[in-house]
Amino acid sequence: MTEGLGNSDDRKAMLKEMIRELHAGADPERVKEEFKEVLEGVTSVEIAKIEEELIHEGMPRQEIQRLCDVHLAVMRESLEKEKTLAPPGHPIHTLMEEHNILLQFAGKLREFAVQMRERRTPGTPEADLKQLDHFAEHFKESQRHYLREENVLFPYLEKHGIVEPPRIMWSEHNEIRSREKDLYALIDRYESETVQSFAGSLVEIASNLGDLLAAHFYKENNILFPAAMRVIPDNEWPEIRREADEIGYCCFTPDYAVRAAETVEAAPAPAPVIEQGKLQFDIGELTPEQIEGLFNALPVDVTFVDKDDEVRYFNKAEDRIFIRTKAVIGRKVADCHPQASLHKVLEIVESFKQGRRDKAEFWINYQGRFVYIVFYPVHDRNGQYLGTVEVVQDISKLKTLQGEKRLLDS
Repeated sequence: MTEGLGNSDDRKAMLKEMIRELHAGADPERVKEEFKEVLEGVTSVEIAKIEEELIHEGMPRQEIQRLCDVHLAVMRESLEKEKTLAPPGHPIHTLMEEHNILLQFAGKLREFAVQMRERRTPGTPEADLKQLDHFAEHFKESQRHYLREENVLFPYLEKHGIVEPPRIMWSEHNEIRSREKDLYALIDRYESETVQSFAGSLVEIASNLGDLLAAHFYKENNILFPAAMRVIPDNEWPEIRREADEIGYCCFTPDYAVRAAETVEAAPAPAPVIEQGKLQFDIGELTPEQIEGLFNALPVDVTFVDKDDEVRYFNKAEDRIFIRTKAVIGRKVADCHPQASLHKVLEIVESFKQGRRDKAEFWINYQGRFVYIVFYPVHDRNGQYLGTVEVVQDISKLKTLQGEKRLLDS
């Protein structure tokens, strides 16, 4: 079976065949023995790329996810030889340290649940709830861990050709969130259930959550993170670190795992290549047509007055609340408001210029609508005042919303 490993294409084909056999129900030990030569030196990037190709070739992503533990067990020895070497303060090191701490919390939660179920004398509700709230607080704080992965690390992996594994990991994040919500809901029912019933449910939830975290973190530590270290160049990690800092860390993230890299400087990055006709921003680039379309698509009226108090822009929202015509462009803001409210508008603008306010908001009933009006000062990256933007929105429908409407709900 292992003849003909003369090139990377042969190796890739055999690894694919191995995974297909595992997903078809083959005995993992037999497969491990049969493919032991091809498994020698298998890397995280190879596994990530192969999973990606199999999905593109028609294997459902859910099937890869469902049986991932099976083929990971076969590759465990090879993968664990590839150590993830990241110094303290490196984004990968921080994530791995948080993995360790979260697994400890999950273990302590399960121990607490078992003790509650098996204790002979009842504990005090106050002590139980204090301990349960402590666990819940830390799991809620862990959301920043997942958000850093989803919004920083995953996009960089995708940029370098690792697309499907992050999608699978994101799906597992949502499973983790679902199990955590079960925990929070159970804690809310503490006073309405018997101790034995509550403890039995807590043991089940804690065990399921702990098992899910252990399996998920193993995949990230041994496939996703090593792959990231291999494919993301050194000069991009400082920027990843800065973007992770913007999202923030968990209450349990060790100080040494965050502070150690604060002095690391990014290597000079190549100047971005800007397509002709596009405007480059600190974040992203757009054509003038895209900018205009974007503002016009917003369900709000937007008007911008520059630092000299002259109207310079307004959008053409589909259903504007206050009429604007091109004739107002270049007009002084003092000439655009009735005398009754003019002094208040000028007072707001002056307070923005002096840095005394960062927002002014109002709400009124206007022609059968409940209208929310907000003024914001606009500054450049150095904090210099550029002007004032007025945002007007009909929030009549928003006031009636209740419950939830998920993204894919009809």
